[in-house]
Amino acid sequence: MIHIKAQQTVVKFNKDENDPGQLLYVMRPETYSRLAENKVISEAAVRSGIQRGALKGAWDAIGEVIKAWVTEGHSVAIPGLGSLRFSMNADAVADVNDVAKSLIRSRKVVFTPSVDIKNELKQTKVSISCYDVNGNEVKRVTDDSENEEVEDGENHNGNGGSGSGSQTTLTAPTIGGTSPFAESTQVTISGPSGAEIRYTTDGSTPTSASSLYSAAITLSDTATVKAIAIKDGQSSEVTTKVFTKSSGSGDAD
Repeated sequence: MIHIKAQQTVVKFNKDENDPGQLLYVMRPETYSRLAENKVISEAAVRSGIQRGALKGAWDAIGEVIKAWVTEGHSVAIPGLGSLRFSMNADAVADVNDVAKSLIRSRKVVFTPSVDIKNELKQTKVSISCYDVNGNEVKRVTDDSENEEVEDGENHNGNGGSGSGSQTTLTAPTIGGTSPFAESTQVTISGPSGAEIRYTTDGSTPTSASSLYSAAITLSDTATVKAIAIKDGQSSEVTTKVFTKSSGSGDAD
């Protein structure tokens, strides 16, 4: 049985300080106690009949091998469980001259569960306990139907139900254009399919009330362009690019 908590919480869909938000029931898994390494090894020794010391030595050796190979970029199989591999979150740019290590926002290791693990998870019953804003339980739901797909780690960037109103991170927009420039430059902004793009050119943080992007923007002076994508009430992270007017040839840096 998987236990889930649905907590009534104030959810804001943009970064506007004046937005009062909405009271929504946000679901997240109930927190279980952490099973320490010793507990796992001891249980495996009981089930397998293998000496605990032997299992501990094998556990440590396998862990070192996995750590070395994953951090070198390999996709490493974990017997009976799935695989681990290196991945990252990074900004995209239109100009090849803007490609740099600084575009990488974070590095991560992605776990992809095996088919057996996915099937087991999909078939496990779900119990949902609902609590109002004051912490009072108002409803409990138990369902053993198989309605949800089981996602791989790469496709799921959940925030643990911390109040964003969504379990999936919306991709931030990409800002294109030449900088520095001599007379003027055309700024283009692209984002996820179906999302609207809101932007500013004065360096302020864009909100759902900011200018709606529909066509290339012409800049004739130095400006800081910031943009967000908005879809189904969810806002992406802010993308920023500085465009500098200079007396040079305007070649891209």
